[in-house]
Amino acid sequence: MKKVSFLMLAAIMVIVLLSGCGNNTNGEKATNAPAKTNNTAAEPDPTEAPKKDVTIKVFQFKVEIAEALGKLAAEYEKETGVKVEIETHGGGEDYSALLKAELAAGEEPEIFNSSGWAGFDPYADRATDLSGEAWAKDLVEASKAQITRDGKLLGMPMNLEAYGFTYNKDLFAKAGITELPQTLDELDAVAKKLKDAGITPFALTSEWWSMGIHTLNIAFANQPDPAAFIEDVKAGTVKLKDDPIMKEWIRLVDIMFANGQDNALTTDYNTQVAEFAAGKYAMIQHGNWIQGMVDEIDPALNLGMMAVPLQGKPNVFTGVPNNWIVNNKSAQVEEAKAFLNWMVTSETGKKFISTDFKFVPALSSIPSNSEAVGKIGGDFGAFASANPEQVKGWNWDRFPDGITQQWGAAMQEYLGKQITSDQLLEKFDKAVQDIVKK
Repeated sequence: MKKVSFLMLAAIMVIVLLSGCGNNTNGEKATNAPAKTNNTAAEPDPTEAPKKDVTIKVFQFKVEIAEALGKLAAEYEKETGVKVEIETHGGGEDYSALLKAELAAGEEPEIFNSSGWAGFDPYADRATDLSGEAWAKDLVEASKAQITRDGKLLGMPMNLEAYGFTYNKDLFAKAGITELPQTLDELDAVAKKLKDAGITPFALTSEWWSMGIHTLNIAFANQPDPAAFIEDVKAGTVKLKDDPIMKEWIRLVDIMFANGQDNALTTDYNTQVAEFAAGKYAMIQHGNWIQGMVDEIDPALNLGMMAVPLQGKPNVFTGVPNNWIVNNKSAQVEEAKAFLNWMVTSETGKKFISTDFKFVPALSSIPSNSEAVGKIGGDFGAFASANPEQVKGWNWDRFPDGITQQWGAAMQEYLGKQITSDQLLEKFDKAVQDIVKK
């Protein structure tokens, strides 16, 4: 995706995050069901659709919305009679591997999640063309390229997300930190100030995807032309171990790893976020997607999104996390399309997306609920509005599937001090060539 596309994506996020839409309670229908009495049989609820002998299975990635998505499915069944079964795999699980196993076993979910770019390659033959769907015209333009092939829109972008370092403003104030770091030296100094105040600077995790995807993307996004750089890496004409930006990125990683909790190697994603939300740590490398999980623990937590220093300036990173794919090998393609259409066009569905899921919508037809999106997304919006050139994209899906998993495993070794930084970069290069040459 060209740089201008990411600026467009950032601009859309800024607009929806800063505009707000107040208390979004539309979609709740009043009902006039007749009262039931003790001496008569219960009458059917006229607001419920008759049951249909149709079940749609949704195999999905996003653990943060699992509960709310289940409630949305129940609403859809109530309204249409179609049953929607939700199966969620994410967090510490390798979603891609589980999905491939599901498909290899002959199980064909009607809808599943896939990322874009090269991450979509294994599933492109199963994707239904959604270009003609009514909602397609309302997609944010910059969200389309990663899931478009030969002019066909092969998935529905789920939402827009952004990440940097989410930080606890009150803990920063407690440590006497009044200005956010703009360089790696300043980040190191901030970590020292936090430690001197008895505060652990970073909430770390050993999850392969967090380190092998989001952390590594910081280095790729800081390249002058990330897409061209990645093509050279895949071709073997550029080695990550020789790249000066990668070597500077190692210092960023070292600052994070040296200033995290002692049990980072055994800390999964849910524990990492929960302990951060409990005020145990000052910073966490996640974005606005954790807001709902944080709110369940402490909705009053004073959070913001901090740009990540590298290359003499700090940046934040934005993109589409996943897409809804309608499986053309399913017997219920039209029912699956109908469910996605209802999800993004009905008042009930739009309310769930903007309020219950706490999403920044990828469709201009769904107003963002800035109150639901929360403080993290709001801080991103303010930063992106003031510093559009410091908003970078997501690049990991430009690599074939399997590479980021190997990178994550190498990062786990580095976190555990089992390998050196030179060995880490060598493992990165080997992972690319091992997969690309297959």
